[in-house]
Amino acid sequence: RCTMKLSRDHDGSPPSPKGAVVAIGAFDGVHLGHQSLLGQVRARADALGVPAVVVSFEPLPRQHFARGPLLRLTPFRERVERIRACGIDHLLCLRFDDALAGMSPRAFIERVLVKRLRAKEVWVGPGFRFGHRREGDFDLLEAAGMHHGFVASEVAARTADGERISSSRIREMLLASEFEAAQHALGRRYQYSGRVVRGQQLGRQLGFPTANLRWPQNSQGFGGIFAVRVDGGGLVRHPGVASLGYRPAVGGKELLLEVHLFDFDGDLYGKRLSIDFIAKQRDEWHFPDLASLVDQIRRDADEALVLLGVRPA
Repeated sequence: RCTMKLSRDHDGSPPSPKGAVVAIGAFDGVHLGHQSLLGQVRARADALGVPAVVVSFEPLPRQHFARGPLLRLTPFRERVERIRACGIDHLLCLRFDDALAGMSPRAFIERVLVKRLRAKEVWVGPGFRFGHRREGDFDLLEAAGMHHGFVASEVAARTADGERISSSRIREMLLASEFEAAQHALGRRYQYSGRVVRGQQLGRQLGFPTANLRWPQNSQGFGGIFAVRVDGGGLVRHPGVASLGYRPAVGGKELLLEVHLFDFDGDLYGKRLSIDFIAKQRDEWHFPDLASLVDQIRRDADEALVLLGVRPA
């Protein structure tokens, strides 16, 4: 299956007159738990001969209510592609605003699940909550299904390393630089992808040219210096050392990911790169002068080469 319809509005015609099997969730990261849920929805849709539909939200509900930036596991574009890859026929990605946040659970069920989608089955993950002030839960969904003619089901929790997999827990892992643990929960390496933009050329002047990628303003950054591997722009698992932060040493104000690629001298402007964070080396520091900064960059580069197995320890 390579096609998936994307809709953003809860008004519109149903995806099929025969109804649909529906999954509801934020699906940030499309981690192993999400993949289990979507696989079950795909299987049930095939069994009933109806479309497999996902109801999700953008911005993420948690992001809408957060007082500061929230670390996104997958930007919107990547989330859509990963849901598509799970064989979903239709993604109804609702705009999560004050109006939707204020909608009662029963109004959400009637307007979205019954009228918009003609749901035959509705599948959710463990601990699912929805509607105004998160007042809706699985019991309410199940009771509403008996009234409206759909069956509500909850998938069992998936675990990794003995812990229940959740987007919140994966965010905690990344903020703590626990990249291996995050990989076990995501089912893949966490990577950040973006286009290379022009910077101040300071790295080049210091002898360490960098490929610069903007970090989304609405996404929290796990700042510091990291040993990384880079894909894209003709590169495959290319070793590098990266800085993610505000660059206090040079008075930076914008969260920026700067990647120095070892033994590389090509032009990457405008190319899309994927950065795989292998290990954190240190936090961002302030330096009294550029000479001290350059000395530390050299030490960071040497350490990254060892961490990446390019140079013997």
